[in-house]
Amino acid sequence: MQRRHCLKRLAGLGGLAAGALPLWAQAQERRRIVLGQSVPLTGPAAQLGLQMQAGAKLFFDAVNAAGGVNGLPIELRTLDDGYEPERCKANTEKFIEDDVFALFGYVGTPTSLAALPLVNQHKIPFFAPFTGAEALREPFSRWVFHLRASYFDETALIVRQLTQLGLNRISVFHQNDAYGRAGLDGVLRALKPLSLTPVATSTVERNSVDVAKAVKDLVPALPEAIVMISAYKSCAAFIREARKAGYGGLFYNVSFVGTQALSDELGKEARGVVVSQVMPYPFGVATGVVAEYQTALQKGGGDQRPNYTAIEGFLAAKVMTEGLRRMGKVSRDSLVAGLETLSNYNAGGFQVKFGPQKHVASNFVELSLLTGDGRVKR
Repeated sequence: MQRRHCLKRLAGLGGLAAGALPLWAQAQERRRIVLGQSVPLTGPAAQLGLQMQAGAKLFFDAVNAAGGVNGLPIELRTLDDGYEPERCKANTEKFIEDDVFALFGYVGTPTSLAALPLVNQHKIPFFAPFTGAEALREPFSRWVFHLRASYFDETALIVRQLTQLGLNRISVFHQNDAYGRAGLDGVLRALKPLSLTPVATSTVERNSVDVAKAVKDLVPALPEAIVMISAYKSCAAFIREARKAGYGGLFYNVSFVGTQALSDELGKEARGVVVSQVMPYPFGVATGVVAEYQTALQKGGGDQRPNYTAIEGFLAAKVMTEGLRRMGKVSRDSLVAGLETLSNYNAGGFQVKFGPQKHVASNFVELSLLTGDGRVKR
């Protein structure tokens, strides 16, 4: 009973009866920290969720094997949303009903946006969603923390490289939802100071590979490059069909496409496709967090290969764990405060710069090139 009263004070819940202690606080009595994650585990975007989950689990498993965080193991509780907003909202409502301690590593813009009102209403930390959309960053929310750079950062680099190469005829193929619009807005924003606009734009529906209209819309406009804002299956389908229609220009993708998944979908046809990246290069001889990730991957066994999506999950788990270590007393407010102390945290070669009014850790972006034999070059 004394321990329960102590926990009630730590959580700021002294006025509640013992039986009304939140489940996340009760979980500490059971000696664990529960994180809720909603991602696609099935459907056309499944590889994004599976890899994000797998990378995070690699790190959390290592933490738990070493005794957890201040003696508390971390449980990552993952639910499938199929990359559909309504399913993600329902998953988030379930997590809130179950009183998980925090939300972690969601995948996608439309899905994360469906969760956002619940996050703010229930004041639950929402850490490292796999999206660069501005709508999740502005207006500022005390409860939302972003590990990755924004789509504005990614598309700015893409446009800068293309125009520096003298390629000004740029088209945009984008998903017909909040994610696609965020990427399109980024391209428009980057082109505007150059007095340029896309020569053509077209869309594909989320979780669809029906790209026939987009090919008809974009290829006849003769763009020198097409910037693609969608997931790997639709992007792969568009690249194949555009090439069949005679298109010989360049294809540029933002990081959310899923680099390894896109390469696997395209096979030899991946040669020459460019993808912007917001995470460290996960391949080859490595140091820092990449070496940690590769070692964990080897120890984990199985057939997992290094890839950008999984290292994002791994790095997100590492930074989240550091925030948990710094939170002091066990409460959601203390977790936010702990994360905000990571003002110059070196996560093994990846700089994290959070603060009380700064919840975007990084603006790191670089470009990578896919080959026809499954490799990714910088």
